[in-house]
Amino acid sequence: MTTTRTTIKNLKPGRFCVIDDEPCKVLNLTTSHPGKHGGAKARLDAVGIFDNKKRSVVKPADSDIEVPIVDKRTGQIIAITGNSVQIMDMESYETFEAPIPEEFKGKLEQGGEILYWILMGRKMLVQTK
Repeated sequence: MTTTRTTIKNLKPGRFCVIDDEPCKVLNLTTSHPGKHGGAKARLDAVGIFDNKKRSVVKPADSDIEVPIVDKRTGQIIAITGNSVQIMDMESYETFEAPIPEEFKGKLEQGGEILYWILMGRKMLVQTK
């Protein structure tokens, strides 16, 4: 179970949602007032976490949307090779490779600790310790 459901009107900017099977960060949420012939509509603007594409959705404000469950973990940097880094999880001792985000280039060092998130089976580096 990597996602849960919530109504669109409960989302706020900075939270996460799933649009087109891609985890996204909510940028803006606007809702209209209910009218004579229908319920309130919500316009959700978001940006993809892994691909940085902007996405918009217009749905009834009471409709459900998927929200990814974020698994926050720490790991130790084993090796840095070009644009990727090899990390060992501090709890399970599993190793994996992940691309280095632009904000971390030149700041990572071998043996250092890093905070990473697992979103819908994909890993993302978040913060150095």
